[in-house]
Amino acid sequence: MILCKSIFTSVIGVILMIAFVIPTQSTLIPLYRMESSVGLVNTLLGLIIMYLGGAVFCYFLIVGYMQSLPFEVIEAARIDGAGPLRIFWSIVLPLIRPILTTVVVFQTMSTWNDFMTANVFISSSSLRTIVLQVYNAVGQFTTDWPSFMTITVLALIPVFVFFIFCQKWIVSGLVAGAVKG
Repeated sequence: MILCKSIFTSVIGVILMIAFVIPTQSTLIPLYRMESSVGLVNTLLGLIIMYLGGAVFCYFLIVGYMQSLPFEVIEAARIDGAGPLRIFWSIVLPLIRPILTTVVVFQTMSTWNDFMTANVFISSSSLRTIVLQVYNAVGQFTTDWPSFMTITVLALIPVFVFFIFCQKWIVSGLVAGAVKG
């Protein structure tokens, strides 16, 4: 059973690694055609699906972190009679909280700052992201400086607050596993 899980994880890892090395720009046209065929272009749901599919880097971070967890703790919980759900909620989840927080921060920052995907898949002015609004304040020959500066500050405030709120977990997630002890 464990060998089957290991092979499955390895196969998924190889498939995701192949997807990871393909540049995002080269997949925009096929992705646009796929979303267009199901009516998800120019919708927030379509944009959310695009961002969820782009979280391959997060998979590798989590798998790498989980491989460093002590398996003996899980075995001890099994011997004590804990079921899979209890083991996950009581043991595994508290142990992987630092990497989950780091992944949430990385993915949130990446999604918040993304320009290309939102620019390709959103054309309606009412659905534009804040980054697209910043871009629209700059014209070809002129720049609306008051709008540009206002929108830029509005775009930075949530990221700054989010970073300050998650700073403790970011640091613990980045240094977790750096020292064996």
